[in-house]
Amino acid sequence: MTSVSTASSTVAGRNYLAGSWNDEGEQRESRSPSTGRVLGTYPNAGRSQALEAIGIARATFDDSEWSRDPRARSRAIAELADRLEARVDEVALMLARENGKRLPETTWEVSTTVDWLRYAAASALTQDGGRSSEVSPGVYFQTGREAMGVIGIITPWNSPVILSMRSIGPALAAGCTMVVKMPGQTALTNTLIAEIVASATSIPDGVISILTEGGNEVAPALVESDDVDMISYTGSTHVGKAIAATGSTTLKRLSLELGGKTPLVIFDDADLEVALQNVVAATCLMNGQFCLTGSRILVQRSIADKLRPMVADVIGNLNPGPSEEVGYDLGPLIDAESAARVDRIVTKAVAEYATPLVRGGIVEDDARPGGAYYKPSLLEVERLDVPLVQEELFGPVQTFEVFDDEDDAVRMANGTSFGLGAAVFTTDEWKARRVTRNMRAGFVWTNCWGVIHEAFEEGGLKQSGYGVLCGPTAITEFQDTKMYAQVAPPR
Repeated sequence: MTSVSTASSTVAGRNYLAGSWNDEGEQRESRSPSTGRVLGTYPNAGRSQALEAIGIARATFDDSEWSRDPRARSRAIAELADRLEARVDEVALMLARENGKRLPETTWEVSTTVDWLRYAAASALTQDGGRSSEVSPGVYFQTGREAMGVIGIITPWNSPVILSMRSIGPALAAGCTMVVKMPGQTALTNTLIAEIVASATSIPDGVISILTEGGNEVAPALVESDDVDMISYTGSTHVGKAIAATGSTTLKRLSLELGGKTPLVIFDDADLEVALQNVVAATCLMNGQFCLTGSRILVQRSIADKLRPMVADVIGNLNPGPSEEVGYDLGPLIDAESAARVDRIVTKAVAEYATPLVRGGIVEDDARPGGAYYKPSLLEVERLDVPLVQEELFGPVQTFEVFDDEDDAVRMANGTSFGLGAAVFTTDEWKARRVTRNMRAGFVWTNCWGVIHEAFEEGGLKQSGYGVLCGPTAITEFQDTKMYAQVAPPR
């Protein structure tokens, strides 16, 4: 059944509940941040749908052979990848319209998701994780990894396709069943994903439910439920802490990838052209609404006077525009409220402690209506203990900060509560080794930024969360280890 068509003037979103379509719930609107126009409507899922989906997922896990047949799971994930690949353009276009990311970015997201699913399909067959040994005469020990059970997956709106499948893929590979809570801001995209899941006939009914929520009933139900064995959450640190607190009442497993304040550390021997290219990418990608946004530019003092006007020039010339149109550097923020929030933060910072090198702001004209467009800002700060440095802004705003030497660079880079990403720019390989080794971050890049691959792990340190997705250990996030022991009877 196809309920969403990007060719329609307005379309209808739906919830996918364990093999059936569900239209219950208050009808809400999905709007384009590029135009402000209504794209369609969707039923806002609530607690009743969440509890029903959890119950079906529990029964499916407990009563079916799904968790015991890795070949069937590998085939199912491979089919899911094929079904998504066939609709890359359609999903990417809808995501660009709903989310505001530029169409090349959404096309990359959906295409890359196909690769990540194929990796997960392979892991279902290759990552068993068991071992056995005769530890003493006639005494045998064996371990095996088994599916954890029912997983609650909570996905953010900034990259809902790849970040949902980043958990769905290895959870399927492990043999779990799941309820996926997706965000109301991308309701129509979510429905396309649900259609793709429904079309993959090798995934049994009851293994996956996909619910779109614009309120706050489904996610709490998942976190609170005794029948949900694990939560896989990507989003803000603030919400992650709340999930950890509530999840502790049932001692469920948690995998949390949370916020970040990625420093881009530029040494005086760096290739400045490479550094500047990455500075631009690190503020434009996802319109600055990315947990790995390069929101801090740390520059060595000996080149600060040279680099300051260069960075200001490239940032000052960035131009936001509609997500489907070419010729723009970034799209709108998710909504006008977000743009206004970012602008208030910048205004307060300039009034109290920051020097504006580029004072961007909200852009609104005939070509860019609605108030969601934000021209990037670059602010110089001299202190670490200020909100602009310490808090995740989720918008195209960067700080310009000056350091003296390697030790100072590491001190400043590590000077927040976050530990998700960091980048170093230098032509000295051993300097790069020293500095990156001492950075407290889960992603560390040298002379690049934002480079990821499905075969290598992703995760944060400090208040950027815990748990690892992608790579060969991703499947283990969704598994338990069981130990078996046998003692041979006497002869």
